[in-house]
This record gives sequence, structure tokens and C-alpha cells, in this order.
Amino acid sequence: MTLVQTFSFFSARRFTGLYIASIMSAALFTIPAMAAEPVNSSFNQCLSTLTDQAISQGITQSTLDKTLRVAKQRQKVVQLDRNQPEFLATFADYYNKRVNDWRISKGQAKFAEHADFLGELTAQYGIPGQYLMAFWGLETNYGNYKGKIPTIDALATLACEPRRKTFFTQELLTVLSIIQEQALDVPSMLGSWAGAMGHTQFMPSTYAQYAIDGDGNGTIDLFNSEKDALASAAHFLHRLGWESGYRWGREIRLPDNFDYALADRKIKKPLSFWRDQGVRTIYGHALPDSEYPAAVIVPSGHTGPVFLAYKNFNIIMRWNNSQSYAIAVGKLAEQINNAPGLVAAFPDSKPILRQQAKALQRHLQQLGYNIKGIDGIIGSGTRAAIRAFQLDNNMIADGFAHPDVFKKAAALAAS
Repeated sequence: MTLVQTFSFFSARRFTGLYIASIMSAALFTIPAMAAEPVNSSFNQCLSTLTDQAISQGITQSTLDKTLRVAKQRQKVVQLDRNQPEFLATFADYYNKRVNDWRISKGQAKFAEHADFLGELTAQYGIPGQYLMAFWGLETNYGNYKGKIPTIDALATLACEPRRKTFFTQELLTVLSIIQEQALDVPSMLGSWAGAMGHTQFMPSTYAQYAIDGDGNGTIDLFNSEKDALASAAHFLHRLGWESGYRWGREIRLPDNFDYALADRKIKKPLSFWRDQGVRTIYGHALPDSEYPAAVIVPSGHTGPVFLAYKNFNIIMRWNNSQSYAIAVGKLAEQINNAPGLVAAFPDSKPILRQQAKALQRHLQQLGYNIKGIDGIIGSGTRAAIRAFQLDNNMIADGFAHPDVFKKAAALAAS
């Protein structure tokens, strides 16, 4: 038997991309176990419709008896799907909670435990083992916390909610196919509130397309087999386009006269360009005189750590559509491999209240800057508006929501 056996389902059920990745990032931190609530009539009706859809796609009565027939509505799942956090965490908060001494040392221990197998995966897929450890560590603390919510309940609940009904209906139908084909033990299928499963927190459609048999026992089990999970992660990253032999990116140092209008993940320039701009490694060394493309990222503004992002950075973001997550994966992987951590210090900044972010967006919109929506999320569109505002007001245009940006925008909007 080969190292891995590819596991696939009906092509119509194969889905991937940024939306799935972002769902996977919803994940697992500090979500308690939840009791099921009484089922209401609308949920019963929805389950009946879902059952008809499942039957039309070949799901057997035996599978339905142990899944949809006993599915329970979880109101807490709906609340978690709808509610947004009150605060917008800083990059420093995000990073320090995830790239810590425990994850580094535990990752090194798990790397040593699976060293031979990881070497085989690297040879086959080109993914260095330390990166697989980093994904595993960030997703489930190396399998120590895979979630406590019954997967069928979570997906059925969300499939019966109007907000993302189509997406979660397809995820539910896909997981029913997985259960039927692989004879998974439904009661032991516990995961995140969004239905992400197993050691690597794959959504069902990702599981269906990329999960493989890594331990060679003829079955696929991302819940209980570490080798299946690691092999599946390697297969997933390979299929996403991981560039073998290249790193994720690196921490850098910018010159005092750097044009921060160039600091954007979408602006990719050759390393030779950044070299000519005076960008150096964090240790002060010149960058390679190479045509390899990279982008400058300033997740904490010009006063915090700064990075060059390479192609594999974007591949990491296809797993989880978050710059902070991608940096955390890269730096955790490096430290598992005994490289140094961050060199630059984080700025002394506090989390932003979502209402403060909404107020800033309203002020910028009032002043004529392009704000696509007042949602309290400082995403790429809001950062572009902040950068334009900073340029117009002789500020360092790093696109970061510094306190002086809030103060200046409020004052001008009120004048």
C-alpha cells in the first residue's frame, strides 16, 4: 500500500477557497460544550427538507437514522454565527496568544515523534514538517482541543438558518456522504460550532476533496489518526499550490523614508525592487538581488514588526484568510525548527472597540473617502481609506488605525 490513498467523493460536492478557509478560522478557542435545546417546528420542517435532499443524493436510510433523524438544534451555534466580538484584537494580542512557549515546545516534541513520517510527506508533497506542525498547533493545539459540538448538530442548525443556508446545506450533505462512505462513528464526531472537524479542522467539503489515508490502514479518520490528519494537511497545501523550497516570508526592516503606499499584500514587487528601496532583513542584511516577488505587510503599523510576504504566505491565507494567522503559522513553524522569534517589539496599542471602528468609518465616509460599508471591521477597504486620509493630512500613510487617525478624522468631520 502506498503512503497515502486519495479519498474523493462526488465532484459536485468538492468545494474549497477563501470562504471555507475563513469558516475554518472561526474555530475553537474557549467555546464551551453546549446542551441541545428543544427542537422547534421550523427546525423540524427544515430537517424534513434536508432529509429529502439527502435521499435524492443517495444517502441511505441507515445513514439518516444516525444523523438527521437524531439531529438537534443548537441555539448557541446560531448566536456564535451571528455575534461579532465587541473588540477588534490587535495583531500583538492575536500573535502572543497563539505563538507561545507551550506551542513551540509541544510542536518540537510532536515533530520529533513524527520525524520519519514528516520526512516522507515532505518528499512527496514538498511541505516542510515544521509547517504541518504549525497548522496543527494553531488549529487544535496538536489535537488537544478539537471542539465539543456534535458536527451534525452544528451543520444542521446552520443549514436551517437563512444567513448562509446554501453553504451549510452543501456542507451537511457532504458530511453525510463522508459518514456513509467511511462508516465514521457519528457520536464521536465533535468539532467547532461551524462544523470544522478533526485534528486539522477541515470543513466537510475540504475533507471530501483533500483527506487521505496517511497511516495505511485503508480508512480515513481525521478525528483520531494523527497521520491521516498530517498527510491530509500536506495534500491540501500541495494542491493549493505550495511552493516547495521557499519560505513563507520574513521579518524585515524598512528605511526611514519608506513609501508606505507600497505596503500592501496586493502590491508584489521583485526582491531586487525592495532592495533598491532600502528594505533590509531584520538583522540589517541586504535582500537578495532576485526577481522573486514579495509584498510588504505592516500588521501593527509603522511602529511594529514588518514583514515581506512570499507566495507561500498567500497559500497559508487560502487555508485561513487572515494575515495574522499566516504570520503566526510562519513564525511558529520557524521556531519549531529552532529559528529565532520576532525581533521587533510590538507597539503599545490597545484593542479597538467595534463602535470606535464604526465611528471612524463614518467619519472617513463623511470626508469623502471610499468606505464600502459601516461594519466596524478594519479590513483592506478601510485600510485603503485610512492610507488615503493619512496622505492627505501629512501623516505616515501605513493604513493603520492609530489613535491620531481617530482624533484627526473626528475633528475634521465635525468641522
